[in-house]
Amino acid sequence: MSDTPPSDTLTADLFATELRAALRSYERHIVCIEQVPDETESILESLIEKAIQAYQNRAPGLKHGIALNRQVTVILSESSGPRPLCGIYFNLHSPYARRISKAQASQG
Repeated sequence: MSDTPPSDTLTADLFATELRAALRSYERHIVCIEQVPDETESILESLIEKAIQAYQNRAPGLKHGIALNRQVTVILSESSGPRPLCGIYFNLHSPYARRISKAQASQG
């Protein structure tokens, strides 16, 4: 079993380091038309809170809590440390990407 803190002590504030790192990456590398940069921090905090809820309510034997929207995925994973690991991933895609049909994909 892990040394995960009791569920009542898990808050978005516990993952402030990961949140700040994600915001720095977002400001430096991401262009998102659907998500206003000024709202990014509150959106990330909300997703972290949802991931905490999913993590706390996960079924026995599961090790992750996941929350996502079209632009971001937040994953909390059970760890042997004092708190869950937190990964914040930007779901990168381009509206200009060419869609490849199944027939084209099978041709190589």
